Amino acid sequence: MTDLTRLSAADLAGRLTAGEVSSVEATRAHLDRMAAVEPAVHAYLHVAADEALATAADVDRRRAAGDELHSLAGVPIAVKDVVVTRGLPTTAGSKILEGWVPPYDATLVERIKAAGLPILGKTNMDEFAMGSSTEHSAYGDTHNPWDLDRIPGGSGGGSAAAVAAYEAPLAIGTDTGGSIRQPAAVTGTVGVKPTYGSVSRYGLIAMASSLDQAGPVTRTVLDAALLHELIGGHDPRDSTSIPEPLPGLVAAARQGAAGDLTGLRVGVITELQGEGYQPGVLARFHESLELLRSAGAEIVEVSCPHFEFALGAYYLIMPSEASSNLAKFDGMRFGLRVEPSEGPVTAERVMAATRGAGFGDEVKRRVILGTYALSAGYYDAYYGSAQKVRTLIQRDFADAFAAADVLVSPTTPTTAFKLGEKLDDPLAMYLNDVATIPANLAGIPGLSLPSGLSDDGLPAGFQVLAPAKADDRLYRVGAALEALLEKSWGGPLLTQAPDLEVGK
Repeated sequence: MTDLTRLSAADLAGRLTAGEVSSVEATRAHLDRMAAVEPAVHAYLHVAADEALATAADVDRRRAAGDELHSLAGVPIAVKDVVVTRGLPTTAGSKILEGWVPPYDATLVERIKAAGLPILGKTNMDEFAMGSSTEHSAYGDTHNPWDLDRIPGGSGGGSAAAVAAYEAPLAIGTDTGGSIRQPAAVTGTVGVKPTYGSVSRYGLIAMASSLDQAGPVTRTVLDAALLHELIGGHDPRDSTSIPEPLPGLVAAARQGAAGDLTGLRVGVITELQGEGYQPGVLARFHESLELLRSAGAEIVEVSCPHFEFALGAYYLIMPSEASSNLAKFDGMRFGLRVEPSEGPVTAERVMAATRGAGFGDEVKRRVILGTYALSAGYYDAYYGSAQKVRTLIQRDFADAFAAADVLVSPTTPTTAFKLGEKLDDPLAMYLNDVATIPANLAGIPGLSLPSGLSDDGLPAGFQVLAPAKADDRLYRVGAALEALLEKSWGGPLLTQAPDLEVGK
């Protein structure tokens, strides 16, 4: 039998629908794969084997009875541990939530369950999504399947590593400044940040509420479109949810796969290339541009002059919102509670002891920075100024989209760096998100897909950006480029990844 873990979600769904394989068989194959490679990869924080097999068995029963099912019914999925799941532990990668089991599901989890996708487990992440390497998890590092000594990106490195290591055909990530797209780039997978508000944030443990967005992590562009359509759409429980249906994402991906981009204007962002970008990453980017040109696209240069301030603005806005959102973790209501070892047990001292023991260094760093930026006397100088820069970046995008239908850049300046290489240099770590942050500040959608291997033999990513609510353009362009690249490679890029030593 074909290795079920190597199939795309669309192919696996087709076999399930045709009755060639059962969901129980597919789910068990992925659980077996997880058992074999998890000691080396550590993509998961919690494995929900019994629950996943029970869902799979129910889907098989309903399919046998002739029930009408979702096209992805029975296809296993992994969920980032920042998304709340009723009955399954949700820690956000933090000790302060160790052992917490939510009493409700996030909206996107409700939709996944209603469609009959077995949830394999919860994936590892940087604590409260703060990091670019998944080295800031309270529960240990995740390793890149391409090279186990390297990072899988962050904060959603667990989801990307699970998909890249064939431990799941689909995964959910969240993207606040690139935490879906950057891990996708360094693991050779596909990651999409939807338009802000087009996928419900109800049930996401918030870091920065005006920036956070959940989205798909997959191995193909079509798979991402299928999952995006499932989890997206209006949710009245989310006050920022867009009260409009999604555009035809799957149809756009299928159209793009035909390889005709005649008349499409592709804008190359001048500020997101050049100094600081690895030569191999830029080489793969320009090769991809030529493939788009060969498909009929018109390539134009666009300038977004305020992008040089995006990183600074982001690292004022995000910590400010995070310091506010994390105030709820006080040792009083849920999660960890630590009482002071000496002296009176007051609310203030319990809070200090709990947060001191429960939060890691990166979370403390950002909470302190955000609290300072919001403090009296500094609010206008820091947070207020950063919001003004945000407006300028949004205007840059508006001007650029007047000249181009989509914008493109390398997803990350470099390939995956070694574990521990940048832990002692937070600023160097933050620079990994320089190309992805502008989309979050503007609320527009972005997609990353593999553009090939850099000179070091590691994956590089190609980023496509579209105007707000025009997510279908991402899938049309992404699917077209994916088809052209795979034709030149002779198959998916992940087939070139080294085999993991099973049971290592």
